[in-house]
Amino acid sequence: MQSNVDGFLNYMTVERGISPNTLAAYRSDLTQLVGYLTANHLNGNGSGWGDVDEDMMSKYLLHLHALEYSDTTRARKVASSKSLFGFLLDEGIVSNDPTENISSPRIGRSLPDTLSIEEIENLLVSASQQDTPDSLRDRAMFELIYACGLRVTELVSLNMEDLELEQGSVRCLGKGGKERMIPVHDSAVAVLRRYILDARPSFLKKDSERSLFLNRRGQRLSRQGFWLILKSHAKRAGISKKITPHTLRHSFATHLLQGGAPLRHVQELLGHSSITTTQVYTHLTSEHVRTEYDKSHPRA
Repeated sequence: MQSNVDGFLNYMTVERGISPNTLAAYRSDLTQLVGYLTANHLNGNGSGWGDVDEDMMSKYLLHLHALEYSDTTRARKVASSKSLFGFLLDEGIVSNDPTENISSPRIGRSLPDTLSIEEIENLLVSASQQDTPDSLRDRAMFELIYACGLRVTELVSLNMEDLELEQGSVRCLGKGGKERMIPVHDSAVAVLRRYILDARPSFLKKDSERSLFLNRRGQRLSRQGFWLILKSHAKRAGISKKITPHTLRHSFATHLLQGGAPLRHVQELLGHSSITTTQVYTHLTSEHVRTEYDKSHPRA
């Protein structure tokens, strides 16, 4: 069970960009959860996350209450558990989420950070200022991840054969091995074509290499490598917000909903197994609607 927790923490660090303090809190919370489950409910003979049910998690909540944790701490521990089981469900490690109906103390909701459309444009401009292989690759990556709402793992895992540029689509293997085809708009396709023709050959060391995005050693670009590239361009573009690869995914979803895309369509594009995961973005778009209302209404 601990190895799955370690995999989750690695995902939260690399893809979600959580701070060291948040990582330490997650590690503490989930170590406590594992300890409670193994001491009180699981016999240890091959038992794992798939054996955890809603009754066990409800009793865990009572256990936290009995320890007299504050509402904020209990809410965080429940959120840690929910995030873990969401990860396990997406990875196909469990088939049901025992925390789905578990509620926690209401202390307000944290919404994901997003970039404005102008900030996205500035980021793309930053990657276009030099006509070098590095710049062409960076622009192509930013265009594709924002055009499709990809996770960083999905982006760097792409191979040449996953692109269908004539049809304007990309084949993506998401969490739990789920495959989806995502449309790619024409301007992103044009940038990808230029990268493939003019820049990728400069990185290529072996003709047999099928990875789409390469580093200077001719190897598949890593998640960490992409993150460093993104932070460098964000700084150059004057973006002061904390930015991670997931920020671009959040921005993709938010901008689609602000443009009128149905929630179900955005869910399919993001590869969310449950629409409740996608619904967090409706809070962001509601704020956008309110802002536009205040700007536009003559009496506002």
